[in-house]
Amino acid sequence: MTLRPTVRALITATALLGLAGLTACSDDDGGADPQRVDVAAAFYPLQFVAERVGGDAVRVTNLTKPGAEPHDLELTPGQVGEVNQAELLVYLKGFQPAVDEAVEQAGGDRAFDVAGVQPLLDASAGGQEHEEEAGHEEESGGKDPHLWLDPTRLATVADRLAERLGTVDPERAADYTARARTLRADLEKLDAEFAAGLKTCQRREVVVSHTAFGYLTGRYQLEQVGMTGLTPETEPSPQRLAEVAREAREHQATTIFFETLVSPKVAETIAEQVGARTAVLDPLEGLSAGNGADYLSVMRTNLQTLRTALSCS
Repeated sequence: MTLRPTVRALITATALLGLAGLTACSDDDGGADPQRVDVAAAFYPLQFVAERVGGDAVRVTNLTKPGAEPHDLELTPGQVGEVNQAELLVYLKGFQPAVDEAVEQAGGDRAFDVAGVQPLLDASAGGQEHEEEAGHEEESGGKDPHLWLDPTRLATVADRLAERLGTVDPERAADYTARARTLRADLEKLDAEFAAGLKTCQRREVVVSHTAFGYLTGRYQLEQVGMTGLTPETEPSPQRLAEVAREAREHQATTIFFETLVSPKVAETIAEQVGARTAVLDPLEGLSAGNGADYLSVMRTNLQTLRTALSCS
């Protein structure tokens, strides 16, 4: 991969500053806590797992700020510094080009790619493929990155992350393993709630503005009908909108879903055409600040939203 000059320059300059900073801090105990492992997480679900598995033994920095679209991340000099100084960088290759470039330039053996934990689904496995997505699918290898929307896959990521933290910090390896086991229990409980809650529904088609939900719909035997593919900013063609409207009418869809970080206008257009309402289905790519929400609580909100929309008993 060819690095963009701005990213290369940031990494080089920040690395030099980091060396100077380490020298300056050698006589200052007010810097980083040497007892904690510094972890840089590329976006929210990876932050959630790192914090749960690491506990008070780690300091986790999320490179994607709350409420920001992770696909569009551009690293600031400070964030490049965080990447350079982290003892472990948790990311998903192919999801955020800026992070991929930083890892290639400076990640080395500190990088943990969660895309390698289990084979990713093909982009078309949980929904529709569209011509306007061809460029992005080439870039991502034709794979759907949204693996965290299957709680069982996220549990496996936690298990592997515990192993990786154990190699970085062997003295606390057993603690990481124990916390990963606790998180797996929480995620398996969530999985059971989804399976039971979506078992008997009058409809099984989920009409979404962005096909981020293939792992969720595939896990619980639902069908994803998407207006656009993997890139949320892509504008659907008039032909695709007509197809979605037809499918929504055929399946008597009562709800057209849009996501938290994307404009609802397209979803509202389809909803108006077919006499449906709109609702938020959160892909958890970025967590908005406030109300103490986390991955588990937002996923449970998604479950209740789906149950209402699909008329589940």
